[in-house]
Amino acid sequence: MPVHADSSAAVEPPGLYTHRDPGEVVRSYLAEVTALVTESEVFEVLAHVDYSMRSWPATAGAFLPETFEEEFRPHVARDRPERTVLEVNTVVPFHATILRWWRAEGGDAVTFGSDAHDPTTVARGFRDAMHLAEARLQPRRAPYEVWGRA
Repeated sequence: MPVHADSSAAVEPPGLYTHRDPGEVVRSYLAEVTALVTESEVFEVLAHVDYSMRSWPATAGAFLPETFEEEFRPHVARDRPERTVLEVNTVVPFHATILRWWRAEGGDAVTFGSDAHDPTTVARGFRDAMHLAEARLQPRRAPYEVWGRA
């Protein structure tokens, strides 16, 4: 279940950062993801949880997930981690902190997505994402399977 925008506007985070406080953009986005997840039983993969952070403006300083721990931790707990797989997107480095919180809240499986919109970008960044996940979860024997859940 990927989310690209919050319900207050038909604009994706990169556009929202031009006229809204960066922290507000992230918090609004995470609230929308939580609303979608809690209102639906028809998904297995929680994708793009980090989408709003990918275009964090340089003028706002470094993105620190800990700034949003209050929003993330209940979010990952409510997302039924025992039945849900977290997508580790490989387009930009996935924050290990988010994966650590996922694991601490009971999440035991991840999958990888390269967000490929072009055949030449399929599987980009998988090696780095795999190493990140290997440090926190047990990999499957076949790389195309969900990692972590037995």
